[in-house]
Amino acid sequence: MISVEVAIEIKNNQIHLLKCLRSNIYHQTETLRVQKPQVKILSTGKYLPKKKVTAQELELSLGLTKGWIEKKSGVLIRHFVDDETSSLMGAYAAKDALETAGLSFSDIDCLICTSASPEQGIPCTAALIQKQLDGGNSGIPAFDINSTCLSFVTGLDMVSYLIAAGRFKRVLLVASEVCVGLNWQDKETCTLFGDGAAAAIIAKSEPHESSQILSSRMETYSKGAHLTECRGGGNKHHFEEYTDNLEYFLFRMDGRGVYRLASEILPNFVNSLLQPSGLEIADMQMVIPHQASLMAMGLLRKQLGIPEEKLMVIAQNHGNTLAASVPMALHEAIAQGKIKRGDRIMLLGTSAGFSVGGIVLEY
Repeated sequence: MISVEVAIEIKNNQIHLLKCLRSNIYHQTETLRVQKPQVKILSTGKYLPKKKVTAQELELSLGLTKGWIEKKSGVLIRHFVDDETSSLMGAYAAKDALETAGLSFSDIDCLICTSASPEQGIPCTAALIQKQLDGGNSGIPAFDINSTCLSFVTGLDMVSYLIAAGRFKRVLLVASEVCVGLNWQDKETCTLFGDGAAAAIIAKSEPHESSQILSSRMETYSKGAHLTECRGGGNKHHFEEYTDNLEYFLFRMDGRGVYRLASEILPNFVNSLLQPSGLEIADMQMVIPHQASLMAMGLLRKQLGIPEEKLMVIAQNHGNTLAASVPMALHEAIAQGKIKRGDRIMLLGTSAGFSVGGIVLEY
């Protein structure tokens, strides 16, 4: 039988141990929370379909007056698929990125498709891209991440921690988009879009390199869930309903509603995105936004005070290529020498849902 004094001492020791454990767990959690993944964008690639369509050609086919598209959307040239598929375009973009990095597909240990629009319901588009890359027997894991137009940004955010933790060495992200399902009666929407693919290889930074993710963030405001949608194709409106309810299977966007919600949310979101990095928007060498529309990017530039030369805009000769637009603009910024190693850049976008997302990184 132990004395009361000994029992009290044991109890106090247990309380002290519990406090130490809690403190240790807290500090470990804080370390993980503030950890900046030491990863880099090793290379990028791009593919545009063979069929180029000018604004004038589209105006003729839609019965619009000359100059209408330039005035409304500003998209002068876009590309549409002819005989290409999402997986084929994705494979071409992936090969471009692999060639730039001096790698073969066997050097990749994970393939993630970050597209908004899948090639088919099942299987995932990543598996189809793997097949197009002659990797049918490779065993390389392949899966999709879909947060519509933010998919590439989301994918980069997720894999940066997996690579930093040692789960993967090199991850191939591919965004490939075919804008089928456009409602050609909705002229202000359908004239915004184009097809295409982009890819990026993500790897761990070498000890002497400064490349890293400085901060990342995503927020979703489902009050805007129905501002941008395609209602058919899931289990609520199955494909068997297609002939009876065609409108369910067409893309629909309330452009003004999206514009208003983005205007309301983006300024505070960008402040929250920058805060962990200790940087300001003026510290960015380049801001690479989702190419939603020229009007939307003009709003973004004014609201955030971004100099015109620091905002990467390619929509005028690509259109809105959904989730491929951010990596495509990133690829162009690198190819044109607008960003170099060590530069601080921001990837920023919005998506159906309504979501906003971004990454601040040192390239």
